[in-house]
Amino acid sequence: MQTLWQLQLEENLSELEQQIEFKKGQVFVVGCSTSEIAGKRIGTGGGLDIAESLFEPFVKFAAKHGLYLAFQGCEHINRALTIEREAAEKYGWEPVTVIPVAKAGGSMSAYAFSNMEDPVVVEEIQAHAGIDIGQTMIGMHLKRVAVPVRTSVKLIGEAIVSAATTRPKLIGGERASYDRELVQSQEGYQNGID
Repeated sequence: MQTLWQLQLEENLSELEQQIEFKKGQVFVVGCSTSEIAGKRIGTGGGLDIAESLFEPFVKFAAKHGLYLAFQGCEHINRALTIEREAAEKYGWEPVTVIPVAKAGGSMSAYAFSNMEDPVVVEEIQAHAGIDIGQTMIGMHLKRVAVPVRTSVKLIGEAIVSAATTRPKLIGGERASYDRELVQSQEGYQNGID
């Protein structure tokens, strides 16, 4: 039987995939306070049972889009991330020596570490998108520039939920162009006429 927070998470992820164009091999960061979901202050009363119920929807979502998941730990391990070794190697993120546990790492990160294929922990990443359940501050692990993504799901359990995607920086000032198709269709583009 599904829990309310599983249903809320699944709805949130469904709305995210309607708004974000994911590419295979991208990284999706998950910040999740199981304490906040349970209606307690972050870090004071979470549980592996909540983490377990949310892990499967995240794994299904990642598999559907070909994403790597990165589970942010709590402040006791400096918000280090549990990620598959394959992703760490692909992106050049150096593993550190720590195993997240519920009381030092957080229940979600600890559960992920115990249930991923070949997990490692890395200190920092630059994820392409992510979800923050319970104000865990995933922003430090997002690529620049972060763009908020709104969904109808405002809470998972009792935890405030927010999400973001990222985009490349816009540079060049008022004369710059950002739309490749528009630029390529302009007269003289291919002939090099200024």
